Amino acid sequence: MKKMTGNELRKSFLQFFASKDHLVEPSHSLIPDNDPSLLLIGAGMAPFKPFFTGKMKPPHPRITTSQKCVRTGDIENVGRTARHHTFFEMLGNFSFGDYFKKEAIAWAWEYLTEHLELPKEKLWITIHTSDDEAFEIWNKDINIAAERIIRMEDNFWEIGPGPCGPCSEVYFDLGEDRGCGKPDCAVGCDCDRYLEIWNLVFTQFDRDEAGNYTPLVKKNIDTGAGLERIASVLQNKASNFETDLLFPVIEHACRIAGVHYGEAAKTDVSLKVIADHARSMTVMIADGVLPANEGRGYVLRRILRRAVRHGRMMGIEKPFLVGIVDIAANIFAEPYPEIAEKIAYIKKVIQLEEERFQATLIQGMELLNKHIEELIQSNIKVLDGVVAFKLYDTYGFPWELTQEILSEHNFEIDRRGFDVAMSEQRERARAARLETDEKVIIPDLSGLVIDELSKLSYDENATVARIVLLLKNGKVVTEALDGEEVAVILDVTSFYAEGGGQVGDIGAIAGSLGRMDVLNTKKLPDGTIYHLSQIVEGSFKTGETVQLAVDIARRRHIARNHTATHLLHAALKQVLGKHVNQAGSLVDAEKLRFDFTHFAAVTGPQLEEVEKIVNDVILANSSVGVIETTQDLAKEMGAMALFGEKYGERVRVIIIDEFSRELCGGTHVGATAEIGLLKIISEAGIGSGVRRIEAVTGYGAHEYIKTQERILSEAAQILKTRPEELIIRMEAVNGRVRELEKEVAMLTTKLAKNEVQDLVAGVKNISGIPAVIGQVAASDMENLRSMGDMIRDRLSSGVVVLAAVFGDKVNFVVMATGDTVQKGIHAGNIVKEAAKAAGGGGGGRPDMAQAGGKLPEKIGDALRVAELAIQSQVK
Repeated sequence: MKKMTGNELRKSFLQFFASKDHLVEPSHSLIPDNDPSLLLIGAGMAPFKPFFTGKMKPPHPRITTSQKCVRTGDIENVGRTARHHTFFEMLGNFSFGDYFKKEAIAWAWEYLTEHLELPKEKLWITIHTSDDEAFEIWNKDINIAAERIIRMEDNFWEIGPGPCGPCSEVYFDLGEDRGCGKPDCAVGCDCDRYLEIWNLVFTQFDRDEAGNYTPLVKKNIDTGAGLERIASVLQNKASNFETDLLFPVIEHACRIAGVHYGEAAKTDVSLKVIADHARSMTVMIADGVLPANEGRGYVLRRILRRAVRHGRMMGIEKPFLVGIVDIAANIFAEPYPEIAEKIAYIKKVIQLEEERFQATLIQGMELLNKHIEELIQSNIKVLDGVVAFKLYDTYGFPWELTQEILSEHNFEIDRRGFDVAMSEQRERARAARLETDEKVIIPDLSGLVIDELSKLSYDENATVARIVLLLKNGKVVTEALDGEEVAVILDVTSFYAEGGGQVGDIGAIAGSLGRMDVLNTKKLPDGTIYHLSQIVEGSFKTGETVQLAVDIARRRHIARNHTATHLLHAALKQVLGKHVNQAGSLVDAEKLRFDFTHFAAVTGPQLEEVEKIVNDVILANSSVGVIETTQDLAKEMGAMALFGEKYGERVRVIIIDEFSRELCGGTHVGATAEIGLLKIISEAGIGSGVRRIEAVTGYGAHEYIKTQERILSEAAQILKTRPEELIIRMEAVNGRVRELEKEVAMLTTKLAKNEVQDLVAGVKNISGIPAVIGQVAASDMENLRSMGDMIRDRLSSGVVVLAAVFGDKVNFVVMATGDTVQKGIHAGNIVKEAAKAAGGGGGGRPDMAQAGGKLPEKIGDALRVAELAIQSQVK
């Protein structure tokens, strides 16, 4: 058996299948491309779903990858078992209608036994109960004894809707000392003796949402082999966590916490959780995921906070994850060098989120302590599961921490109620994803002849094309008529497809018998361009020749804005620092929106400097050049690649003199002077460590300036001055307003004092308690409280109940002196009853409380209720 590092194993696998005529593709991003049914890529085959269904043509009929994956369905088991992970790498070889079971089985066996030199006598095979074909291949061709081929009913692989089929697994026998010791211990036992290291999925069905299985026209192969699992076998480790793919993080965490791995089971769990989660958060952020309260951002936030929680369990009170990221990034240095390039950004995101969680823990502790007090007062020993889930879901407070703190007070969580609430949330999230999925239809391209598909191209100068496919509601049709909405695929197109933040072109397509408006142009995952169109007259048929007319004026507006985003990106790096990177963009004909990584608000002077730098380049009329080259040469040139973008081997670089070099496939101006002018119109934060700038150029900038001039002119007319003297006039008006406000405040205070004197003169005696109860003409809640303070100060002892109407609502304030509180008076309970009578609610302390109501006409009833409440409270 060979000894291999994790990097050597990954490379060996890819090289082996490359020798079997497989195209080696880099791992796809964890963020799914055009697949809203998935939050994150969780399997090696996930990026290839359209190829498996036959809807699209793959770049090669055989592909091999080592795919980054994240799964959180069993997150609670991470660290408690030898194999569960959130992040892992899935080695895979895939066939799209090319080879099938015979070749896939033979190559799996060849790689495992000849290249990895695993002992044949330690390998066991499982197949689906009904898969006699797989049995024959393993038994007759590979010479595996029948008793070592186990049939299992659950050997059927599927992950939601999509391609699926029976599978055949290879297990490695780790030895009796790793087993449970039971006489019937065998493959399939829950113990750790038999480890699944390879899964061959024979994809031959397409499952729909209703659970129907349709045979695929072309059968496929999908292999899943866990890199971490095979590494644990080759490195003779008891668990994946002890391999070189994870253990360096554990060693670092041990040094921080001052603990030793292998001495205490509870500590080992925390160390494993931190190691796993550190890798997950590092790769997720590198792929463009940011902490958030929903979606994949919530997955990241949850993983990060669990790591912090387990650090605290080992006594690590200070932030520590930033240092651990360096270790995780070093593990991935060879396969994913882009992580090292983004390390400063990754660490900053983690630092901010870890600091934010510290504040969350304080808030959660306050809320939990309040609930504990209520449990003590009510003599209840179990915290409502819904309450525990709210702490977890709304405030991000780990349920394990809730459970631990409760146990210290001899309380426990209603775990069933918590699980029900969690299940309901998952169902809501699943329903939302399905609803989104139903709105996205990937056109079926299986009707295209392969030769035709290979000829599809983009040519910005094309004016004539041939319709090769018409689609209506995602289904192939041969003819489309007046009024119908269709997707059109042409053999060549001059329409630019939406991508890289730039919107797609619009325009018209004309045939001999009809005309259609192109409403948008998009691109499928395989690069095929399609035109979302509406037929406005006549009809169209597959195969006919058509004339193309792009809306050129609109495209020029878009080009100005797109080139301006490149200038803005470079200027922001100059002014704010090299850490700035594009984190998203939208470029249309009206404006540009540019999202970028930065961890503080951009100041006014900084924005002015950025704007000046960009306009200096525009006025210099710098040339905008385009070259096509390899990724490696583009990087040597200093060209920037963007978050979330996937590039082929050949890339397009936009060069603006020495100012900007960026990988981009969009449309651009020929020289910067064509942009005319850039004007920044807004800057704001949109998430953790992400800012957004909106700006206009060209005619858009001209219209924006004209609008601002019109506003200034109208404001000057209102204030009866000239625009250039507007500030002086406004300062004078504001000064006069402040003087009038002081006069109003003095008059309001004087009126309030008079009203207070009248109320105090009418003090009531309720069961020996002096009480001032009445409605007043207060201007706002602060004024109402001030009047209450004045009355209470004039009473040596007593209760004050005041009501006032603000707009269409009524507000109450109740105050009580200390001696009356000792006699049983509780202002919070009095105001609660009064507000209820006026259609509202509220409460507060025994000596002071306030509330509101929706029914001002019930003030009289509410004040009478308050009087009765005082009477009932006197001891």
